[in-house]
Amino acid sequence: MELHFGIQNILFLVALGLAAYFFAKNFGKVWRNINLGKAVLRNDRPNERWALMTRVALGQSKMVKRKVVAGFFHVIVYAGFLLINIEVAEILLDGILGSHRMFRPFLGPVYDAAIHFFEILAVMVIIACLIFLWRRNVQKVDRFKELKGWAKRDGNNILYIELVLMTALLLLGAAEANIEGNGVDGWIVSSQLAPIFSGMDQGTLHAIERFAWWFHILGILAFLNYLPYSKHFHIIMAFPNVWHSKLEPAGQFTNMESVKKEVELMMDPNADPFAAPAEGDAAEEPSRFGAKDVLDLHRVQLMNAYSCTECGRCTSSCPANQTGKKLSPRKIMMDTRDRLEEVSAIVDAKGKFEEDGKSLLDDYISREEIWACTTCNACAEACPVNIDPMSIIVEMRRYLVMEESAANPALNTMMTNIENNAAPWAYAQADRANWINE
Repeated sequence: MELHFGIQNILFLVALGLAAYFFAKNFGKVWRNINLGKAVLRNDRPNERWALMTRVALGQSKMVKRKVVAGFFHVIVYAGFLLINIEVAEILLDGILGSHRMFRPFLGPVYDAAIHFFEILAVMVIIACLIFLWRRNVQKVDRFKELKGWAKRDGNNILYIELVLMTALLLLGAAEANIEGNGVDGWIVSSQLAPIFSGMDQGTLHAIERFAWWFHILGILAFLNYLPYSKHFHIIMAFPNVWHSKLEPAGQFTNMESVKKEVELMMDPNADPFAAPAEGDAAEEPSRFGAKDVLDLHRVQLMNAYSCTECGRCTSSCPANQTGKKLSPRKIMMDTRDRLEEVSAIVDAKGKFEEDGKSLLDDYISREEIWACTTCNACAEACPVNIDPMSIIVEMRRYLVMEESAANPALNTMMTNIENNAAPWAYAQADRANWINE
């Protein structure tokens, strides 16, 4: 293996360093935003969490559960992204060290077989991206109709970028197949595309090969820095998001510790409600019940917002949405992320969050939306990366009930009946069995 370190390698190192710096900066900002939320302990049962992450995030087990066609092509794109990165790793090393296809001398026939596979996969990724573009823009699948503006453009941008990057990779091989002495003319797709460049002189072929090489790798570095601004950031966030999934039963209600302590105090006949705190115990700061704004949510809920793929499976599974209600679980997650970005801008400008007269509740998510939820958990069950929109809805409901006494009127009636009659119905306990006589 020969190394030819020169000006191209210096330029490559500069480009790589800049890309890594800006990505680290943007990723750090996202992680800072997530940590603006309340701390939550989600590191129990680690073996179960690792197995879940391997099955759901890495293995894509939920992608083909219901949307079989879309799931199948998504798995192709995902596999292409993962496996072709092996070739990208070689390109990075070639750019740093000044080598050319440095793995080939060591791997021999195995290398050629891998390139055959990568090229076939690249073609399949191109086909999958074209199908997705058709579904989004021509067929106009119902669950994408809700997406407008940037959300719609972003979904298309991802597919265009994938198409261009895969095409550049194949054209790189096609140009190289015509260069004398390279010995790559037998690669399955490159050999079919090679006639595009036949008849060109060697200098032109080298220039095309270098252009395709630079275009492909710079495109990947640019794409890397596009991710933090895109819903495609889920390719990174899906892994920690699934690892921090809620492992308790789906419908289990999460109690607030402060409320739980008050109830335990009321139930203990020996407790002194007026007793001073024990020595060394810090007085607990009063906190808001439930969530009015994003800073009232915990960190996993904010991570959920950055992990949302905007695929719409949650909304298409939601019975409230299907019956014409205003609720869209996807919108809940997108609104949470948008509000968090707004809060982040205030923190960047002022060093800390200062009230801006806005909140997640009412300014982004309406009360009509959160009361439309049936808490059936269909949204979380449908999500391919285990996002839990219902938990955010429940926290906003908790705020309305406990802070504003603004529960849905039907719920207020039910709770009043339970308080007065020990039952949801509006008649006394003594009359409960009257139906037997009818």
